[in-house]
Amino acid sequence: MTAHIPDTASDPGTAQSPRSADDARDRRAKPNSSENGGAPAEAQESGGESAGTVIVAGVVNLGIAVAKLVGGLISHSSAMLSEAAHSVADTVTEVFLFVALKRGEKPPDEKHPFGYGRETYFWAFIASLTTFLVGAGFSFFQGITTILEREEQGDPLVSYIVLGVSFVLEGISFLKAVRQVRGAARKWGVSPTGYLSRTTDTTVKAVTFEDAAALVGLVLAALGLFLEHVTGDPLWDGVSAIAIGLLLLVVAYVLARANKSLLIGQSASPRIEQELRDEIAAMDHVDDVPLLLTSVIGPGKILVAAKVDFDDDASVADIERASDEAERRLVSRHEGVEFVFLDPTPGDGRAQAQAHRPDAG
Repeated sequence: MTAHIPDTASDPGTAQSPRSADDARDRRAKPNSSENGGAPAEAQESGGESAGTVIVAGVVNLGIAVAKLVGGLISHSSAMLSEAAHSVADTVTEVFLFVALKRGEKPPDEKHPFGYGRETYFWAFIASLTTFLVGAGFSFFQGITTILEREEQGDPLVSYIVLGVSFVLEGISFLKAVRQVRGAARKWGVSPTGYLSRTTDTTVKAVTFEDAAALVGLVLAALGLFLEHVTGDPLWDGVSAIAIGLLLLVVAYVLARANKSLLIGQSASPRIEQELRDEIAAMDHVDDVPLLLTSVIGPGKILVAAKVDFDDDASVADIERASDEAERRLVSRHEGVEFVFLDPTPGDGRAQAQAHRPDAG
């Protein structure tokens, strides 16, 4: 028997049973706080705040790309042109991330009963590939060409001005992303680094990583310009462009890897799975939870499936009530849990995550 019951708190057409004192405390308690089991860092709001972060980053990157291009053409600096390509790649990335946010918010339908949350990771994956192909590829090309041809540099003054202004603007975008990360990290009681490593909101992760890479890239470009100006050797400009390409390559790889894992169905963290298992195991008429599986189905959205060993003397009505209560508790106490499926199973140690196939013949 697989049990899934609509969340009565959000379904006005469903009859609600009287709430106990414990239930009242549950409603007052902050979801996933220390009062009710801990906060999964996988679950967080990813709507308006993330969209705002993406829009700010996109507008900033577009303006910076134009300024860097002008500075690069005037100074004949491959590092500046690489930074212009970097900003163009970041702008295209923000467009993909905005599409990811909007597409991922589509409601479930008959063909996609769990919603479109994972489409967010598809577009975010495409965005990471864009960073690699456009930004890193162009930077490598410019750097190698400059090292081989050693074209003399033009007036670097415009480039220095553009780099300074760009650093300020990129810093503003980066600080906005950092504020969002820190706020979410405080909410869930984890460090900002821990939040970034575990969050399923890949849009804020992408913006944070890309803005950080942009600031480092600006420093590399300025260093290349300075060394070339001091030594008179364009080699340093080419080396700086290649370093920017390597930086973009690392960022693209990290983001692509994170999105790939989420796209194909990543589980929640072991800590969260243990909390969910303990919650079900503490229910009346439950002897054990021999198997529990989770899957991230979108930013801050988790599906829970478990095989449950009920008491041998539990009636069908007892099992139905326990299944009702289990889902109600998981959804109300663990923010991010969207679907709960329970499968009563005998406690003989043979519970497995395998589809039952009919015998061939």
